[in-house]
Amino acid sequence: MNKIKKYSYGICFLISIAINILLSIHLYVGGGEKNHDIISYKPSLTWSLKAAQEAEAVAAITCSGHGLAFLDGLVSDGRPVCECYSCYSGPDCSQLSPGCAANADGGDPIFLEPFWMEKAADSALVVPGWHRMSYKYADDTMMSTELESYIRKLHSIVGNAITEGRYMVFGIGSSQLLSAAVYALSSENSSSPSNVLASIPFYGMYKSQPMLFNSENFKYEGDTKSWQSNNSTSNMDVIEFVTSPNNPDGELKQSVLGGKTIYDHAYFWPHFTPILGPSDQDLMIFTLSKLTGHAGTRFGWAIVKDKDVYEKMINYINIADLGISKDTQLRALKLLKVAIEEDGKSLFQFAYNKMRDRWDRLTSVFAKSTRFSIQKIHPLHCKFFNETRLPSPAYAWVKCEREEDEDCSEVLEAGKIIGRSGSAFSANNRYTRLSLIKSQDDFELLLQRLTELVSLENGIMETM
Repeated sequence: MNKIKKYSYGICFLISIAINILLSIHLYVGGGEKNHDIISYKPSLTWSLKAAQEAEAVAAITCSGHGLAFLDGLVSDGRPVCECYSCYSGPDCSQLSPGCAANADGGDPIFLEPFWMEKAADSALVVPGWHRMSYKYADDTMMSTELESYIRKLHSIVGNAITEGRYMVFGIGSSQLLSAAVYALSSENSSSPSNVLASIPFYGMYKSQPMLFNSENFKYEGDTKSWQSNNSTSNMDVIEFVTSPNNPDGELKQSVLGGKTIYDHAYFWPHFTPILGPSDQDLMIFTLSKLTGHAGTRFGWAIVKDKDVYEKMINYINIADLGISKDTQLRALKLLKVAIEEDGKSLFQFAYNKMRDRWDRLTSVFAKSTRFSIQKIHPLHCKFFNETRLPSPAYAWVKCEREEDEDCSEVLEAGKIIGRSGSAFSANNRYTRLSLIKSQDDFELLLQRLTELVSLENGIMETM
């Protein structure tokens, strides 16, 4: 009997020890009931709790699905208020303005907002007030080596650019990198400046930047093909911009002159065009804006083959801005970590499905019109998705076919559609660019206005 009692006491003692160990692990390692999924080595959040609560509170403001509230946005009575999408107003963005024009100008890639709302937890970022107060990182550089590593990993996954053995330069969006590239490639002889060229239609920044900077070492000279027909490139210093896929028409472009070339690959991602293979150019520029949709983050990067060109671009960036914001680099890193999840399939499949749906619906409207046409797109084999797919460009390049419609923007504006005229791309004004990457509200209104305009081709609009 005594042996049985001693045995029972021993079992109870061991169970007591086990329970105490488990409770200790739960309290000091698990972090308590509220935070066991947040952090494993602290009992609770401390300095980040207030920031997290503020972010959650603002994110919870729904704005009727037609707008958003932001931490740094408009405030009324000390509380964040909704910032409404085009044509919507009211405290909760629920009021649609009757007769509002569809604004299809600009290139804000808001179509990706829903993806990032689904990825709110993975993409959220909280930093302390002392985060990266120095100009430089610990390795005495201006660029995050971890971010550079993730960019290289991204290109390897997507297969759209060769990065091995290449240098990388960060910039404030692709815009700053465009000017840095021209500077790095330009002549150092002011008596014989480099000629900056691009093939029509081309992104307006290629013209406006050289004209604004008014450098002695380079000058804007216009359309590549026109210039080539009047000049010999054998004894001329030329810098050629090539946008592929092109802005505004989405075409995959190649250099005309074959000399010093800047490849702008802002739209060279699987949701805009099939990836035929990795680009292997001497100087390639990419941007976060059209990859993840975060245009406001203002981050881009260049992949450079030549060390001398790389060093000149780095020098330009450092003199112009003392490097890129450390906060921007941290956010870009966080976003790219999400972008490469599932080998990029999650982001790119979502984005492609959204763009493909818009193109299908847009094409069906223009198929009923003889007055308006859009660029032709053809299926190509995409190595990233490993299947043949149609491109889904960021913009519709609309042409007014009637002889009397000399200014297509004016014709569309009369139908309550705001686009960007062909002249903005050094093209004929019979063309107009319409953005397809804005919010779903913007696209739905654009489609409605286009449908109304096409339906009136043989009626009221014909007498305009």
